[in-house]
Amino acid sequence: MSLVLLIARRVAGAVSILVVLSALIFAATEVLPGDAAGVLAGGESSQADRDRLRQDLGLDAGLAHRYLTWATAAAHGDLGTGYVGHRDVAAVLADRLPNSLLLAVLAMAVAVPAAVAAGLAAGLRGGRRTDRMISTATLMAAAVPEFLVAAVLVAVFATGLGLVPEVSLVPLGSRPWRAPAVLVLPAAALAVTALAVAARLVRASVVDIASAPYVEAARLRGVTGTRLALRHVLPNAVGPAVQVVTVMFAGLIGGAVVVETLFNYPGVGYELQQAVANRDVPMVQGLALAMCTTTLVVLLLGDIVHVLLSPVLRGRS
Repeated sequence: MSLVLLIARRVAGAVSILVVLSALIFAATEVLPGDAAGVLAGGESSQADRDRLRQDLGLDAGLAHRYLTWATAAAHGDLGTGYVGHRDVAAVLADRLPNSLLLAVLAMAVAVPAAVAAGLAAGLRGGRRTDRMISTATLMAAAVPEFLVAAVLVAVFATGLGLVPEVSLVPLGSRPWRAPAVLVLPAAALAVTALAVAARLVRASVVDIASAPYVEAARLRGVTGTRLALRHVLPNAVGPAVQVVTVMFAGLIGGAVVVETLFNYPGVGYELQQAVANRDVPMVQGLALAMCTTTLVVLLLGDIVHVLLSPVLRGRS
């Protein structure tokens, strides 16, 4: 199998997954509690008013017909118009996505170096005190929910020390990077869990590589410590590390919903939570589909890079 064909199969698989996810997203919005027409019409509206509004919104059509109409429009870049405020979903996405990506990149900038360092330190000392301490700490950090991590960070650094604001209030029309202080707590809350999970994945990869014959041979030649890690272990861990980073980034996209909501951070996750609360079905569908697409693209790119960096996988292609 050629390398091009292998990558084409990966892309085709990602597209197939996206189609399935789009159907699941559409079906999930159908079972949201409450009725969009009822919410928009108001509590004092009559049943006739609600029925008329459902007809105007196209909600009286069959489920399959509505899905095909929505999916076809989405494939052409038209994500629809929200019920609340009649906002264009694509425009909201274009406005909020840079904010969410900035938060994820900042969290990655903190988590990736720390995860690689912790994973190397633990993996090269498998079974020893350093390994046990790092493994225990990362396991505890990975088990703590993100909302609890955020609460602790707020209590210590915002309420207690007063170093940063408790919520990420960004002036209307401005961007978060113009007020860096509002980025600290949400980025840190995302980074803690990502760091813990990534460090454990890197540690597992390093343990496997550290037991390889060429690493044992280097040890017998007297190569130890930082030199062993940087010259013999880390270069061979690049491929698995790429996958770790992509999985971490994908996890940050999902975790952003919780963190952005807690800090009132103006990102896609916050908009999605507000849309769910308001029964704004087109907004929920469009933003959820965009988040799934972003996650799939990140994982796909990581998979392709891993194939290009792996001599074994290249040899099979």
